[in-house]
Amino acid sequence: MAKLVYRFKNCISFITFDIMRAFKIIFWIVYRIWFYILLAIPIIVMFPFLFISILKEKWYPYFFVMARIWAKVILFGMGLHPKVVSEEEIIKGKSYMFVCNHTSMTDIMLMLSVIKNPFVFVGKTELAKIPLFGFFYKRTCILVDRKSSRSRMAVFESAQKKLNQGFSICIFPEGGVPDDESVLLNEFKDGAFRLALDHHIPIVPITFADNKKRFSYTFFSGCPGEMRVKIHRFFDTKNQTSDYKKTLKDQVRQVILNQLQIFNLKKRVPK
Repeated sequence: MAKLVYRFKNCISFITFDIMRAFKIIFWIVYRIWFYILLAIPIIVMFPFLFISILKEKWYPYFFVMARIWAKVILFGMGLHPKVVSEEEIIKGKSYMFVCNHTSMTDIMLMLSVIKNPFVFVGKTELAKIPLFGFFYKRTCILVDRKSSRSRMAVFESAQKKLNQGFSICIFPEGGVPDDESVLLNEFKDGAFRLALDHHIPIVPITFADNKKRFSYTFFSGCPGEMRVKIHRFFDTKNQTSDYKKTLKDQVRQVILNQLQIFNLKKRVPK
């Protein structure tokens, strides 16, 4: 009798586990579909105004305002709530080089939501293929083909032009999202630091703690919740030469890596 009861309990446990797993899979599918619906709806609603704002370069700040609205609608609709801690104030009208870790498609939305100063993304060409989103992405961002040296050189020319117009630049210095999601932070590329040194603009390191957990590139994953952001103290590039590039790159990476480790530690410590 005891064996029958034991087997029955095991059977119930397996069934319960399978049901819960099925519900999770259904939730993840709906969650992903809902993300792409939210991505499109604000663009469709604001399309005439977005289109007009990209006709002239000097109208980019108006496009940026609408891009921030688009980003906030998506985050709110996905149940994602930014929580920002800043160690230094970003001054309105000043140009910066924003650099942050890259783990998710929501990095774009979170960055737009958090930073008020108009900036231009340097991003990979693949995103330009996304319907509707890609139409505006390739006309307002600086696109780079990582496999092409000519494309990488063109990025510097485009970025210099934007900086001369008074805008800031945002670069994910890892050069892309690591294929292995266990990687906490990849090595940094030189581009952001070279541009910052050439133009003597401050580098603003930013750490995103939860984007991988909330909406990673793994399809069957993700959930609503808090998205912690840490804006670190700026790195001044005045009176520095190109010889300082490697030191600067390593120092900025270490700041973000240390913060990711702190965030992960806080996640594991029971409250």
